[in-house]
Amino acid sequence: MNAAPTGEQYEIISGPHRAVVTEVGATLRSFSVEGRDVVRGFGVDEMSRAGRGQHLIPWPNRIRDGRYVFNGVTQQLGLTEPARNNASHGLVRYVPWVLVDKKVDAVTSRVRIHPQPGWPGTLEAMITHQVSADGLAVTVEATNIGEDELPFGYGAHPYLTVGESTVDEVSLTVPAGSYLEVDDRLLPTKISPVDGTIYDLRRGPVLGSTNLDTAMTDLVRDPDGRWRVKVVLGERHAELWGDEAMKWTQIFTGGPNRDWSIAGEPMTCGPDAFNAGPTHGDLKVLAPGETFVGQWGISGR
Repeated sequence: MNAAPTGEQYEIISGPHRAVVTEVGATLRSFSVEGRDVVRGFGVDEMSRAGRGQHLIPWPNRIRDGRYVFNGVTQQLGLTEPARNNASHGLVRYVPWVLVDKKVDAVTSRVRIHPQPGWPGTLEAMITHQVSADGLAVTVEATNIGEDELPFGYGAHPYLTVGESTVDEVSLTVPAGSYLEVDDRLLPTKISPVDGTIYDLRRGPVLGSTNLDTAMTDLVRDPDGRWRVKVVLGERHAELWGDEAMKWTQIFTGGPNRDWSIAGEPMTCGPDAFNAGPTHGDLKVLAPGETFVGQWGISGR
């Protein structure tokens, strides 16, 4: 029997909630409720493309020219987005993670990033996917197990679906007060208010022809401390939430035929946060032995 492109497959179930997490990348390959997909994933015989279900560690989004200076040392990463000359989406998307624990309703996976060109230390990350009556919750822990400080950011890349044919059909609510203006390489130029722009999605407009590949911040939170992005079509809905650690979300409506569903990406920082600029203030610096903890999740019907 041939191995799946994403390695071992870990199914977790709670009532009508079912998810599959893969060995490669600890990727969320599928999540469904009552047999209906809430995320647009991919098949067991496929690899993840366009970031579907992946975790972005130790940085989300892009780093300009793959280059940054940290503690006085210039680092040069490989250019994984060559068309734009950027380093994109971290270092752990296509490597196998170690299975730490598997229960009926939860799976925990671990990976270590060792020193390499462009990355100066050792980081251990653990991710737990758990399903319950409330939906899917994802808990992220990242610990600096080396001897020197490390820069750190996290993001995830689920695609939300409500059974749409194209994203034009759905209503999209994003409780963000600001969005990131970018150049033609999708790198930050400044943070601006959403008021009076197509990026004001606070009232849940039907998306129509609006095209987004946009990082958004100043997120309004509910009393439980979580922000919520909502996708609605008729009686179907999907909801993405992020806790206090998730200060940004990236909204992506791409796909050549607008049929990839909507990526709603919880992120701790914006694009190019490793470099000086409008997003740098949200960069996390982990001291030796320090652990970052964050959480996000998805629900729907």
